[in-house]
Amino acid sequence: MNSPRSYEPLPARRVAFIGLGVMGHPMAGHLARAGHQVCVYNRSADKARAWVDVYGGDSAATPRAAAAAHGGAEFVFACVGNDDDLRSIVLGADGAFAGMASGAVFVDHTTASAAVARELHAAAGARGLHFVDAPVSGGQAGAVNGALTVMCGGDAAPFEAMRPLAMNYARAVTRVGASGAGQLAKMVNQVAIAGMVQALAEALAFGRRAGLDMPLVLDVIGKGAAQSWQMDNRGRTMLDGKFDFGFAVDWMRKDLGLVLDEARRNGAPLPVTALVDQFYAELQAAGGGRDDTSSLMRRLAP
Repeated sequence: MNSPRSYEPLPARRVAFIGLGVMGHPMAGHLARAGHQVCVYNRSADKARAWVDVYGGDSAATPRAAAAAHGGAEFVFACVGNDDDLRSIVLGADGAFAGMASGAVFVDHTTASAAVARELHAAAGARGLHFVDAPVSGGQAGAVNGALTVMCGGDAAPFEAMRPLAMNYARAVTRVGASGAGQLAKMVNQVAIAGMVQALAEALAFGRRAGLDMPLVLDVIGKGAAQSWQMDNRGRTMLDGKFDFGFAVDWMRKDLGLVLDEARRNGAPLPVTALVDQFYAELQAAGGGRDDTSSLMRRLAP
């Protein structure tokens, strides 16, 4: 982790963490550094062993084994790719639910559908378990620095139980409603971001064609109503054509696919979001799927 941070003193908890990608690796690390007993699982065992080399704790061969380690995890956290990945690490003979003791809480940080959150909430309840959908915003830097925003859906009691642990890698952990509400809130977040990045790209391209000193203009308008996280953190890199970092186009397209599917169900008109999704599809087709979402600027460069 790049930035040290302090942790609220809590009783040590038995914790499992499943999925050690660019988000899960540092999130699980914060839990270990906060003093909790952490057992990790990753589909690639090498990543799990590498995590243990850095943070200590233990790794397990299956999600079930991770959830059952040290007498049984009180909390099982997960951050994987999509609905199918989530089902694969939760359900079945080797899934986390099979290793969890009655009353344990599964906290899902995957950006997934509201439907799968409700499905797994019901499956957990049938086993005497709890399930909280808890997608995050803040990207890899937020995970590394322990500054994520976590949007949660589920029952109030398990949310209150998991919140102090999640605060080890977050600056805000908020319950926004019943099961699935966390995923829906993350969709709102992605709709807002997609439109904002496209608008910023258009503004920068317009200003450049008008012959303005755009770094200076960014400094000026960044002190007014146009200011945003995207402008502060991506404006200069967009002008410089630097996109080999950050939240990948591939991930954003996955997220916008969830948004557009949900919109078809609930009838919400999303014309701008649908258009920006097409723009991201163009970038993917040109080989830019791993570039940052701010690479929308490439479509407008002279």
